[in-house]
Amino acid sequence: MCFIRPGCICIFSDMKFVCLTLLLVCGITDSSSEQYKLEGSADPVFAVAGEDVILPCSVKPNTSVVDMRVEWFRPGLKDSLVHFYEDHEDRNTVQIDSYRGRTKLNHQELQRGNASLKLSSVQVSDEGRYKCFIQSKSWYDDTTVNVRVEAVGRPPVITVDGFDHSGGLHLQCESEGWYPEPDLEWLDSEGVSLSSETTETHRNTDRFSVKHTITVHHSDNKIHCRVKLRNHMLETLIITSKKMFISWRNYWRTSVIMISVTVVFSAFAGTLIATFVNKTRVTTHLRKYTVNVILDADMAHPYLTVSDDGKQVRNGNKKQMGVGEKKDRFDQYLGVLGKDGFSSGCFYFEVQVKGQTEWYLGVTRESVNRKGWIRLSPMNGYWTVTLRDGGFWAYESSHISLSLSVKPQRVGVFVDYEKGLVSFYDVESMYHIYTYTDQSFDEKLYPFLCLGEGYYSWNTNSIPLIICDDY
Repeated sequence: MCFIRPGCICIFSDMKFVCLTLLLVCGITDSSSEQYKLEGSADPVFAVAGEDVILPCSVKPNTSVVDMRVEWFRPGLKDSLVHFYEDHEDRNTVQIDSYRGRTKLNHQELQRGNASLKLSSVQVSDEGRYKCFIQSKSWYDDTTVNVRVEAVGRPPVITVDGFDHSGGLHLQCESEGWYPEPDLEWLDSEGVSLSSETTETHRNTDRFSVKHTITVHHSDNKIHCRVKLRNHMLETLIITSKKMFISWRNYWRTSVIMISVTVVFSAFAGTLIATFVNKTRVTTHLRKYTVNVILDADMAHPYLTVSDDGKQVRNGNKKQMGVGEKKDRFDQYLGVLGKDGFSSGCFYFEVQVKGQTEWYLGVTRESVNRKGWIRLSPMNGYWTVTLRDGGFWAYESSHISLSLSVKPQRVGVFVDYEKGLVSFYDVESMYHIYTYTDQSFDEKLYPFLCLGEGYYSWNTNSIPLIICDDY
């Protein structure tokens, strides 16, 4: 008797070796197929609502999946299809309605076994488990990706509810639009946590709002209301004055309480440099550390054109003539480095971004990977801020939304190597945009300019980024 595996055909004959030969061939084929394995992400993939995220899924060792069936779905849901690919094209006629127009496979990457899915404009409802399933004629496998969504709410608002009979000032802080539920805390001027007297949390559809109240009995004090969610933080400051309390004592029934409120956005602890409030003083302080940045055309993505003086870079939207392949050249991001690196002291440079709709600016360490799609985060050796899809972002362990009232036309980048600081400023207003603090540098840092990433789409805006020396 001859037993066969599914998918193998064996014709019985007096010549038993015919059956045996077919079985051996079938066995070899199956053995070869079993060597492939799908890899996703063992850790949750964090996404920020309104932003894009990539759900990883790839065949190891790398092999083309162009001729295979690729299916992304949500296990456990009645209508579960997120994205479907077969016979060399996407077939999303029965796709979940909420995903229509928001999912995309990179067909070029399919040739390298990469079936990662780009999910655009992330929604809170996108949170949950996803299955990536790939099937060929002789092999199939699946992997699970767990997506965790975070929504950054509005800056907290402090309101004054008046005084109590003992002269205590009632303050209320409220913030809405968060997911999941954030932490809200009050801090005094020394950073010591203050106990909230009442706490309210409400969930409206898929977002949370929080409200806390305290009573303050001390004048001449700075009271902070801080809302935190993992690496996201929004903070509001209220300054109480002695005159405020005196006015209450004398005219508490009729007096108008004047309170100055300053809204401060920060993703982490405040920085040393951001405490300067005088524009001239800050500008003078930073520009004394100015370095001469010359862009390195040999490191630039093949689509980029670097000016002869190395001060400008633009997207040519096609491979430049005479540009050859180079081991260290960017191939996915439209990036370029400065020719010179710095391994001590402070340095500063300014970049004109006026008119450009997508950019990444900052510094990178010398040994970083410049190939393929990677997260431009400190973990991977990139310290950047970016303008993308109309919003401003920084990148730590997850994306951090930056609240800027005015779109910068020129951005200043300051680095203090020994203190582990990388700070960004809107040069015209000297508004502090963001600072990476407590970083550890152990090799040269190079200026980094980028006009976007081309994993799924290109930034075709041809306006250049310009290194500024006109000051």
